[in-house]
Amino acid sequence: MRAVWKAARAAVRRRRLQTLVIWLVTLVSTGSIVVALGLVDAASAPFDHAFGKQRGPHVIAAFDPAGVSDAQLAHAARRPAVESAAGPFRQASLDLPRDAGNFGLGGEVTVVGRSGPGGPVDRVNVWAGRWPTRPGEIVLNRQSDWTADDLGKKVRLPSGRTLTIVGFGFDLSHTADAWVAPDQIAALHPTGTQMLFRFRDASSERALRAGMAQVTEELPKGALAGSETYLALKHRVGSVARAYAPYLMAFGVLGILVAVLIVANVVGGAVVSGFRHIGILKALGFSPGQVLGVYLVMISVPSVLGCALGTLAGNLLAHPFFGFVFTGPNAGVLHDSVGIAPWVNALALLGMPLVCVLAALGPSMRARRMSAARAISAGSAPRAGRALGLQRRLAGARLPRSVSLGVGLPFARPARSALTLAAVALGVTTVTFATGLATTLTGFGGAGQHAFDVTVYVGNLRHGKEVRPVHGDRQLQAMLESLPGAARVTARSDDEALLVGSTQVVMFEGRRGDVPLDSVLVRGRWTHRTGEVVAGTAFLHRTGTHVGDRLRLRKGGREERLTIVGETMLDNDRLVVGAWPTVTALIPDAKPIAYHVRLREGADQQAYARAVRAADPGLSLQLSGPNNVTRTIVGSATALTLMLALVSSLGVFNTAVLNTHDRRRDLGMLKSIGMTPRQVTVMTVTSMAVLGAVGSLLGIPLGIVGYELVVPRMAAAIDITLPSYLTDVWRAPTLAVLALAGLVIAVLGAFVPARRAARLTVAEVLRSE
Repeated sequence: MRAVWKAARAAVRRRRLQTLVIWLVTLVSTGSIVVALGLVDAASAPFDHAFGKQRGPHVIAAFDPAGVSDAQLAHAARRPAVESAAGPFRQASLDLPRDAGNFGLGGEVTVVGRSGPGGPVDRVNVWAGRWPTRPGEIVLNRQSDWTADDLGKKVRLPSGRTLTIVGFGFDLSHTADAWVAPDQIAALHPTGTQMLFRFRDASSERALRAGMAQVTEELPKGALAGSETYLALKHRVGSVARAYAPYLMAFGVLGILVAVLIVANVVGGAVVSGFRHIGILKALGFSPGQVLGVYLVMISVPSVLGCALGTLAGNLLAHPFFGFVFTGPNAGVLHDSVGIAPWVNALALLGMPLVCVLAALGPSMRARRMSAARAISAGSAPRAGRALGLQRRLAGARLPRSVSLGVGLPFARPARSALTLAAVALGVTTVTFATGLATTLTGFGGAGQHAFDVTVYVGNLRHGKEVRPVHGDRQLQAMLESLPGAARVTARSDDEALLVGSTQVVMFEGRRGDVPLDSVLVRGRWTHRTGEVVAGTAFLHRTGTHVGDRLRLRKGGREERLTIVGETMLDNDRLVVGAWPTVTALIPDAKPIAYHVRLREGADQQAYARAVRAADPGLSLQLSGPNNVTRTIVGSATALTLMLALVSSLGVFNTAVLNTHDRRRDLGMLKSIGMTPRQVTVMTVTSMAVLGAVGSLLGIPLGIVGYELVVPRMAAAIDITLPSYLTDVWRAPTLAVLALAGLVIAVLGAFVPARRAARLTVAEVLRSE
């Protein structure tokens, strides 16, 4: 083994190009697959761990206490489908004022009366203080990033009474905003009864619906006011991670395939160009097994190094990347447990070198079987007769002789050319896929941004103090419309309301002015009359509703029935949008919190912003800009595409070097009869350009297939329905440009070896004859 190691180490130093190619391709492939697999695991594992630890409810159900008794609910909870249940708990809805004194509580707040934090379902983590045991006490549902110093402070109720904060608790399922003792809940005038269920089969929405059907089959009709499953929460928490995972996985798989092809090509070329070296090793006493070991070790050294660095890079990139991906409600409790799982690192460190070794095994076995005499006599010359027939037929065509010779060269080494062609095709596949992805995401990031250019918010913060605007609502809108450059102004309000029959708080957004504003309609229509709303796909999935269904929203004792008339490309699962009369019917005192301004063509955003600040210092502004998530995906996809295209070019580079090395004698003979250096360059580049052209024909359809597989999954992960204009990206000009991708990859890879071959002199080439 010492001799094998010395020979392999010498081969690694001598074949620097092949070593660099293998190292680079394994590094890129391993890094992308580590992040992709880490995201797939992180999208569900931390949630499952935290949810299981708290015995979270599979279904949170709200019942009408006027239609069903506690005894009936207790009996229903003993149905065979139910594994365990908690409740019944009285549930009240309070409309609290929004101010700092209520610790972020405001709008519609759900309060539940419970005797303790434990039980068979929904074990609340009381991380500060204690559970309320008597009237006048309350526990707030807060994550542990809040301070326990606020214990003992008061929460003001709409009636004027106050409740003392005796603890902070947290449950991942968010069954309530706050809890009080059962003796206290009666004074808050409860309007519902809450039951928490864990089912024996909770694997799908269908199974949960079947379980709830068993629970309610003997209850009075209409007793169930509403319900929410844990699958909606799980989907929401990991949705962004699942949006990133498909495209990263696609790049990882493409990288692995390119790695296999290039490693097999590199080792195969090393065997063919190293026939004399193999013969010398065997003549010196190396056994067939030792020769096999030399080539496998020669591949293992750069591949192991590339895998180790790729795994390290993947882990370093994953930490800030996961911090960006896992944002939003409930992400804080999961963030500490999110990271690259040990099995992902183990798979990368062991799997990728194994893939490289298996790719190298076939060519290495050829070196193992070859006898010493045959290896030494074979030298580096190709066998006679290859490609000559095709080149003779091409000689009759009206092509320059250098071009016809170049077209026939790939057929001299068909196996090597096939591997190179496959690598180029995968490079074109990557470019095609990334082009479609970038086009769709760029359109998605800019969707609706044309509707307005400046957002003006009511209120400003100066020197740590809030400054209110000097203008009233209507005056403010008129003033914004009168400033130079303004085309139209749309007011927007945001108020919370309770979705009747659940603990869900809905953000009810009102728009006064032109509608639509800043979203794309994918189904149905925009609102035409009072009582109509539109909602995003995410909201419809979360609530199990569809276009045409009705919602019941409650706010401050008022209740309205609203009809969903349209589905938009909004990814907010709490937001519904209605015209101003619809909102004020439920919330008469609704006030705009922002004004969206559309500027005239050619108007300057900065100039308009300066005019707004000068007119009223109590306003803050935000200028429309690019979408950060879109920029992140497009930027990372572009970087990965360039890296894989570079790796594919290096594969072509390696093939061109091996081809010119194999045909040194032929090049010498051609130069001796008058072939110029320029003709040698054209011949070598043409030989690879043929592979590039065929690679484009194969790679473009594969890239389109990859796009059709990945992009819908990315959209589904964040509950977005993409309109057809965002996915109709394969136009003739785009395909024409993509057709050049294979040629560019091939020509870039072949140019340098072609120039080196052109500079060879006849004497230098034929000196060994």
